[in-house]
Amino acid sequence: MYRILIVEDDDKIASILQSSLEKYDYEVNRPTNFKLLKEEVVKFEPDLILLDIHLPSYDGFYWCRQFRSVTNAPIIFVSARTGEMDQVMAIENGGDDFITKPFHLDVLLAKVKGVLRRSYGEYAANGSGNGEEIVVHGLSLHRSKNILEWQGKRVDLTKNEALLLGSLMERVDHIVSRETLLETLWDDVDFVDDNTLTVNVTRVRKKMEEIGVMKAIETVRGQGYRLLQTWTEDGAPS
Repeated sequence: MYRILIVEDDDKIASILQSSLEKYDYEVNRPTNFKLLKEEVVKFEPDLILLDIHLPSYDGFYWCRQFRSVTNAPIIFVSARTGEMDQVMAIENGGDDFITKPFHLDVLLAKVKGVLRRSYGEYAANGSGNGEEIVVHGLSLHRSKNILEWQGKRVDLTKNEALLLGSLMERVDHIVSRETLLETLWDDVDFVDDNTLTVNVTRVRKKMEEIGVMKAIETVRGQGYRLLQTWTEDGAPS
């Protein structure tokens, strides 16, 4: 049974979400103390978080950053804000997807199922050795743990960051089209703004730089992205 945390201060919307999800046997938790959300995440250990932007005290962007310090569970923003910048900020702050209100329950449920399937189900790395770890010149991606390692340094990735980087590492030195990457990260690409992929690539680059891997992902204008076999850093392959 997957555990889903609903962070939503509108009781009517939260109730609808909870009842709909529980019909599919998800275990649902709705925090009521919006000052202790991080502690609730630690205690509940959700497999997925549905997060509103407009919340008491602090907004969803703030809480998303807080959640990312204690969990790699996928986070789907559910918000009445429809601006492109809001969606970009959601991804930049650690979110994995964005659904605008008002929403169709069938669409939201499909997104929830899709994210859980990619994260933990049939499309997820299962740790059996079948693609659990990808290594490119000593750069290791541990897919079941969402951890990237280089020369003894490690950094945690979100699920989408790991999926994106894994797709590039599987095709090292080859261009991976934007369309392919979008389909890898999201089920319904028709509702994903193209800037969202750009933001995710930027986040992956920053994570790689944290462990000393510089200029490894090349943007191929009009086509997509490519992971180079060489990157800039002392001790890196050349």
